[in-house]
Amino acid sequence: MAAAKGVSLATGADLIGVNHLEGHIWANFLTHGPPEPPSIALVVSGGHTMIVHMPELFRYEVLGQTLDDAAGEAFDKVARLIGLGFPGGPALDEMSRDGDPHAIAFPRSMERSGDFDFSMSGLKTAVLRYVKTERAAGRTIVLPDLAASFQEAIVDVQVSKTIEAARQHRVGTVLLGGGVVANTRLRERMERDGTALGLRVLFPPPELCTDNAAMIACVGAARLARGDRSSLDIGADPNLGLAS
Repeated sequence: MAAAKGVSLATGADLIGVNHLEGHIWANFLTHGPPEPPSIALVVSGGHTMIVHMPELFRYEVLGQTLDDAAGEAFDKVARLIGLGFPGGPALDEMSRDGDPHAIAFPRSMERSGDFDFSMSGLKTAVLRYVKTERAAGRTIVLPDLAASFQEAIVDVQVSKTIEAARQHRVGTVLLGGGVVANTRLRERMERDGTALGLRVLFPPPELCTDNAAMIACVGAARLARGDRSSLDIGADPNLGLAS
């Protein structure tokens, strides 16, 4: 932030503040062309899990979000529990490809809650309880099955709620954004289930899912074009909400 202000002050270049979450949504447009709202966006990362309605450009309505841990955080904690290290998301994704997603009946937290909120705490507890029980009984844990079953439990809820949000708000496009969108199962299921219902499902390539400068520049350029400017007294807000 200080560097950007310094460059702006020294050169006269316009300073434009960008919401990090908006950047994850707009990463789609770097690959798929200009935005065509209305749309529903699923933003899933290490710090956020939310469903957002975008009725028009630069307008956002958060329909629901996690009540506890974000999806990326849950992936990392479960990966650490079974010895996969950090970051755990990519390792769990890779391991799950050799597993059976239906081997272990982990709970689908809040899948039928009637809203668009999420919760990861119950699922994490279920995984911990399963691991402790199996180890105490002296049984070998088939880690690929555990990884695949855990991943499927998260993906099931995210996909079903996102599609339901698109149905209720009568939109034809679903956008995915955030580091967890690099997960191959999430991409596969969302594209398969969404397309089957006539939705256009878009997601960035993996290198544009994680935090990157290109997505911020994409939003900045669009806001510059419509005349947005920020003053030099703008501050960095780690709790900034995604709003109009």
